[in-house]
Amino acid sequence: MKKGLVLEGGGMRGLFSEGFLDVMLEAGIKVDGMIGVSAGALFGCNFKSHQPGRGLRYNIRFKDDPRYMGWRSFLRTGNFVNAKFAYHTMPMELDVFDIPAFEADPTEFHLVCTDIETGEPVYRQINHVEDETLEWFRATGSMPIVSTPVEIEGRKLLDGGMIDCIPLKYFQSIGYEQNIVILTRPKGYKKSPSSMAPLFRLFYLRHPKVAWCMKHRHEMYNTELAYIEEQTQRGNILAVYPDHPLDIGRTELNEKKLRDIYQHGQEKACAMLDEVRAFLQEK
Repeated sequence: MKKGLVLEGGGMRGLFSEGFLDVMLEAGIKVDGMIGVSAGALFGCNFKSHQPGRGLRYNIRFKDDPRYMGWRSFLRTGNFVNAKFAYHTMPMELDVFDIPAFEADPTEFHLVCTDIETGEPVYRQINHVEDETLEWFRATGSMPIVSTPVEIEGRKLLDGGMIDCIPLKYFQSIGYEQNIVILTRPKGYKKSPSSMAPLFRLFYLRHPKVAWCMKHRHEMYNTELAYIEEQTQRGNILAVYPDHPLDIGRTELNEKKLRDIYQHGQEKACAMLDEVRAFLQEK
């Protein structure tokens, strides 16, 4: 039975997941594969590359660097998170992503994007890291409106969280029957309809599927949460939730908040470490 990790996104809330994963990494806990959406993939890749704390480190290091993210980047390039600096210069030159370690680790790594022309999810397994691969990472983390679509293999892609926020069903469909699901919202959270639906319709006149996805995103998300509850009751997954709402915006770079959320993930993992080991040893 293949055992996996499913990582929700949520921008900087993803540091909770990284803190949790870093404790697992340092404890020597392994899985067969992992799948991440948006920040889940961007922070989760450091688990496979064996680089604990990397996501926290570079966000603190570059938090005041205008090349990294901000409205200046958006006005110049159409991307709030600077495409070249954040997804190419930084991981290849400044806080180097350990490509040899990533490729040598046998853990399968998958991510999710959204095709803005069809409104369908696009799932991609990442085996090797190069310039084109880094564009897949950019695509899964490209939030609508504040990001330009990423064109790869004839598709126009944006954030995978638009259509599949918690891709547990997909991971099960490819053979991962026993999964740890790390969420970035506390247990009991329910998503409300977006008040920005008219803006999405206006902004994406040529791509109406984007507006449709965002209008119905709360329904998709809440359905996925209900499925997680069902699968938890059946013993197929171990769901990990923060103990309280994570007080940070998706692109916020307040250092204290970044550290606090990462630390909360670490503390949660330490408290659940025996439970994680026991779950992965079952069956």
